[in-house]
Amino acid sequence: MKNPKIVCLGGGIGTINILKGIKKYSQDISVVCSMADDGGSGGRLRRLFSVPPPGDLVNCLAALSGAPENLKSLLDFRFKGNRYGRDDSIEGQKLGNLILVALTSIHGNFNKALKEAEKLFSCHGKIIPATKENVSIWAKTIDGKKVFREETIDLGKYDGSTKGLAEVHLQPESATIPLEAKKAIEEADLIIAGPGDLYTTILPVLLVSGVRKAIKKSKAKKIFIVNVANKPFETPNYCVADYLKAVKTHCDEILFEYLLINKNYSPKMPKKLNYQYVVFDKKRLKKLNLQVKTGDFVDQSFPLYHDSGKISQAIMNIL
Repeated sequence: MKNPKIVCLGGGIGTINILKGIKKYSQDISVVCSMADDGGSGGRLRRLFSVPPPGDLVNCLAALSGAPENLKSLLDFRFKGNRYGRDDSIEGQKLGNLILVALTSIHGNFNKALKEAEKLFSCHGKIIPATKENVSIWAKTIDGKKVFREETIDLGKYDGSTKGLAEVHLQPESATIPLEAKKAIEEADLIIAGPGDLYTTILPVLLVSGVRKAIKKSKAKKIFIVNVANKPFETPNYCVADYLKAVKTHCDEILFEYLLINKNYSPKMPKKLNYQYVVFDKKRLKKLNLQVKTGDFVDQSFPLYHDSGKISQAIMNIL
């Protein structure tokens, strides 16, 4: 298919890796980003200037930018210092986030600022917030503890639970999907969810009822890309089926018809990070009646992630 309409759901590092690969095959890409991020330098700006979290939006903008490298590098430049420092400090701040905040002040509207940034940095696609409202998330662990704020969940800053998370919730639960995101999903040729942090990036997008309704309505091919590796305090010891179980628990159905699963476990994981490969549990998947595509999709140099070239080729083979 020439220049297919592709929608990616998520916004984190996993989404970035997908975008870097698929932008070679399409100029009609939309990214529907979670608005739950409240950590790091972006979270500081969210609190200080009362703007939506800019971090994932700017990262996706950089991934899709067609601007000259010296201009594009401004989006990724980070000032020295602690990114978790004081809200009013420049230390650890990312220049791209500051540019988006500045454009918001100039245009008086965050969404207008985002569109202006797409023009300035020659973005080959659209970056769209998943909700009209600023949202936050809270989670419950398997042993019943409630954990609040995305940063706390993402960094495992909670006591007692070593068993992982049971569920995550949007706040407010009634958050609404922007018309642009709804239209992009409904008119897509291909919808991709994952890879990415399951409870802090992927599910916060799928929990938006308007997103789920648009996915169901869309005639697109729908792919769920399972992570290469498990995050120790978020998805410890998860198999492939556990990811799908979590999607079904939160969305009442799996929503996706295709699965892309890495089966190359040979590259050694960095020991200090304590990550482990996600195991392909073929027997449990048989009951789900999904079209499963397996292969060597891992980044040999840093096996926490997918290789952009390998995974994008597998995606386009489905189309």
